[in-house]
Amino acid sequence: MRVLNISQMRDADERAIREVGVPSDALMENAGRQVVAAMQRQWPTLNSCRVAVVGGKGNNGGDGFVVARVLAASGVEVCVYLLSPIGEIDGDAAAKLSELRSVDVPVHEVVEPEEWEGHLKAIAGSDVIVDALFGTGLARPLEGRWRTVVVDLNRCGVPIVSIDVPSGLSADTASLSGDSIDAKLTVALGAPKLPLLMSPAAARAGELVVADIGIPESVIDSVVGPRVEVITRAWARTLVVPRLADVHKGDCGRVVLVAGSTGKSGAACLAALGALRAGAGLVTVATPRSCQPIVSAWMPEYMTLGLDETIGGTVRAEAVEAILGESCDVLAVGPGLGRGPEVTDLVRTLVRDSQVPLVLDADALSAFADDAPELRGRDGRDLVITPHAGEMARLVGTTVEQVQARRIEVAREFATTHQLFVVLKGARTVVATPAGAVWINLTGNPGMATGGTGDLLTGVVSAWMGQLLDAELACCLGVFLHGLAGDLAAARHGEVALVAGDVGDYLGPAVLNLCDPSARDELLVLQPVGASHLGT
Repeated sequence: MRVLNISQMRDADERAIREVGVPSDALMENAGRQVVAAMQRQWPTLNSCRVAVVGGKGNNGGDGFVVARVLAASGVEVCVYLLSPIGEIDGDAAAKLSELRSVDVPVHEVVEPEEWEGHLKAIAGSDVIVDALFGTGLARPLEGRWRTVVVDLNRCGVPIVSIDVPSGLSADTASLSGDSIDAKLTVALGAPKLPLLMSPAAARAGELVVADIGIPESVIDSVVGPRVEVITRAWARTLVVPRLADVHKGDCGRVVLVAGSTGKSGAACLAALGALRAGAGLVTVATPRSCQPIVSAWMPEYMTLGLDETIGGTVRAEAVEAILGESCDVLAVGPGLGRGPEVTDLVRTLVRDSQVPLVLDADALSAFADDAPELRGRDGRDLVITPHAGEMARLVGTTVEQVQARRIEVAREFATTHQLFVVLKGARTVVATPAGAVWINLTGNPGMATGGTGDLLTGVVSAWMGQLLDAELACCLGVFLHGLAGDLAAARHGEVALVAGDVGDYLGPAVLNLCDPSARDELLVLQPVGASHLGT
């Protein structure tokens, strides 16, 4: 599902009106009706609730007028508080206000600060508040009375439903630049917006619902500009196809993992577990000879290759010939590999000479920390890197805080400049492609912030690369299933007690869950309900 910025959303609206023939007032009508449908889903007893709609003079306010009218028609006690002079409202919003005033819904014009103070107690006494102030129409941080209104609404302690974007957030960035509505539910209109998906702004959105308001998917898909997508369950499900009856292990991908060092053999084992549980037909762990007995004893299902090692227990650079001599479809390098000049030489030689797709993680990325320009993909061979924020910061020469503040931009810039795939791990893992596309993953939980989960992901992505033979699809499916396994494991063990091995054990159930049509989607897409003006 595509994520749109402000200009892209406006373009989609205009094209739906101009090229498809969807009336602009129908888009507003659909938006309001869909918000009501989302509210009814969230609160089954909504009809017995008191609802306060707090609106502005723009289209977001117009959506709020429709919400109020539809709620009133359902028997809900609703009251509208208009924070702009009625005379300043025009266009479709004015038409919807006229329709609202024709029914028995109180509309209070609240312009002066003392008027706001006079109505605040009644608003705070509501059961639900609808935020129809700004939506995507805000270009700067809230100031003055608008900031006061938002702060007061948050302090009411009443659940707030935001239309499109919580007022106070910018629809073009996930950063927080001031006060904003802390919503219980946000109904994104037409397409999700970036702050609803990425931290820290996503924490203000509450539960997210994406509402179809009548803009054809083809219009949204063809809008020009930055390409950002959400990895949805429905899309990921299409990538997992039943295996043929006569399939053999060689058809399911052969993965070689170059991993482990003295004291870090567990990283190699977890990466191998990830590869096996993600469906790789053959997995070989290439590890220092002193680690080989430990790695071999952990699981009987993978093979091992003992490598020459340094006195410190890391792989020697000369071991590169033995690694390149192993037949495989995917070569993954890095988990628990350790650091030092020998490891750096080994990794750089593998990147230069390997003819099969490569996945680099952890210590393999440190080999390029001081010379990132040398880390580049090439025609005919895909290169995937899977850094966490700290590793990404070292590659681009910045701080973790700066990477976290610009996760999408940092991942995209590095992927396009270096012509490789970036899997930037963390809350809402991001996948960026050499062509500049970005994917956002919604699965996963804070319990996965524990040692070894990244090593597991290396194996998962490598296995799916061996099966799908497409790096972009493998990265997206890999992070989705890895996060989903973490969610299933957390439901069983809790987030605090979660360890990487638990996540690995749930990779199989994650595939079953993905393919279960009754399983709940991570991102709810609300199809048209009760709208009579949907475009064709």
